[in-house]
Amino acid sequence: MLEEAKYVADRIAVQDVMLRYAAGVDERDMELYRSCFADEVEVVGFGDSTVNGADAWVEYVEKALAAYGPTQHMLAPQLATIDGDIAEARTDVQALHYLKEPQGKTLTLWATYKSRMQRSDSGWKIIRHELVSRGTKVDDV
Repeated sequence: MLEEAKYVADRIAVQDVMLRYAAGVDERDMELYRSCFADEVEVVGFGDSTVNGADAWVEYVEKALAAYGPTQHMLAPQLATIDGDIAEARTDVQALHYLKEPQGKTLTLWATYKSRMQRSDSGWKIIRHELVSRGTKVDDV
């Protein structure tokens, strides 16, 4: 029973990492967003090259967000497996971005986040994060 309770607590904690991730981006709370990542995180699929390191990744995201007004990242229920101190999480996302230019347009992204997490002294942290794009669409507001 204790092992089952620990697993449930870990599953909730892993899910909460991705909820903080979305909230951090949408609220432009980069401290909250940064808290989701291990210092040596590897991030792939968001551009042409891999981004290594949490500080470099947060800087990349801050620059990317400059093109948008409000955003909303809606996460689907997460599929995750936990093996000791490592978790593999698959989280589907639909993200709405209000474009600054051209004004009056929205970009919708459908994608899957594939995130490997590791338990640390300060909780679960993403150590590898991948965006698998399913499609995008630009519409008038």
